[in-house]
Amino acid sequence: MPAARPDDVAAAPPVPAVAAGTPARLAWLDALRGLGALAVVGEHLLTWAMPWLRPTSFNLGMYGVLVFFLVSGYIIPVSLERRGDVRAFWISRFFRLYPLYLLVIVVVLALSFWLPVRREVPRDASALASHATMLLDVVGAGGVVNTMWTLSYEMVFYLLVAALFVAGVRVGRSALSVAFAAAAMAAGLVLSNAPLTGAWLSWASLAVFGLGLTCVITGYFRTAAAVVLGVMALTLLLTASPTPWFGAAILAVMFAGTAIHRWERGAGRLWPVAVTAILVALTPVWALDAGWWWVRPPVWITTIVLAAATFAGGMLLRTRRVPAPLVWLGVISYSLYLLHLPILTGVIAITGDLRWAPAPLQIGISVLCLLLMLPASWLTYRYLERPMQSYARRLTTPP
Repeated sequence: MPAARPDDVAAAPPVPAVAAGTPARLAWLDALRGLGALAVVGEHLLTWAMPWLRPTSFNLGMYGVLVFFLVSGYIIPVSLERRGDVRAFWISRFFRLYPLYLLVIVVVLALSFWLPVRREVPRDASALASHATMLLDVVGAGGVVNTMWTLSYEMVFYLLVAALFVAGVRVGRSALSVAFAAAAMAAGLVLSNAPLTGAWLSWASLAVFGLGLTCVITGYFRTAAAVVLGVMALTLLLTASPTPWFGAAILAVMFAGTAIHRWERGAGRLWPVAVTAILVALTPVWALDAGWWWVRPPVWITTIVLAAATFAGGMLLRTRRVPAPLVWLGVISYSLYLLHLPILTGVIAITGDLRWAPAPLQIGISVLCLLLMLPASWLTYRYLERPMQSYARRLTTPP
């Protein structure tokens, strides 16, 4: 699951031969998640500790984010369709995402006397509302941890996929990726910022989100509620996210992952994926709001090509044995994604700015950061993520 927005800046546990609970046929997806997580960690670590190693021809963090989004698009819709139960889907998603997310928020706020909360986070109660829904970026609010912005688009995707499912639309069959890519192109041509702004968006979305999911889970007006949630998500994406074209492009990438899965199963064609890639890659060329360095056409296009090539390579090698360390990194990738930046921030607060420090010190501190991040991520996966996922399965498995 994700890279910094343009405004920011003990020994590892043993690696199992095959990660527990990961079927061999899905190991390649975990390996891709592991690569994505490493890329995002690398982007932040190199930026603050070893800037001389940071690539500038493409954005390493955004590369990792795009790989994550392709994986989500590939697996989430088919997972919902295979399960055939939107209630179980949302219970599973809640216990998959929220426990660690809430823990990280609490820890960051508890340490705010030492490490001040990012200035992009609203200093009023609307911050509670935006964090409660995870719709941070699409309501124009900053997360207490910078990497949380990508969770906004994951949540929008879940809401849209669930709405399409209850409405009987099988995603991927109707070139949704092309539709979102075209929307990204159009938004880039006509919108320089979000048409809708203000704290009221956080409160309004919380009200709809809370009531809608309550209906979906309890079964009252389930279909209508899921559709309303999908419409809300789409509206926020195109009218309230800080850079509307960028949000639409992300959803295009995710639905491209869905289209790839359909093609693999013989239920679709690849042309929507190719058209999507071209439109998304070219959007910053004409977009009114494309001033930050990693969406300048050469950097953006290179990043997209590398992410696409990585996913394609994973698919080509999916029947072969996957390196166990990558599978393990994929299993702990959500923890690593959310924990690495607070850990890095804390280390830098102690050591001071390392960007102009001697290279041996930079390398040593970087290794130290990894030796803190990896065990911490394994611990939160082992003692929080995995138990919560098991609990969700018990809740959704018929007696």
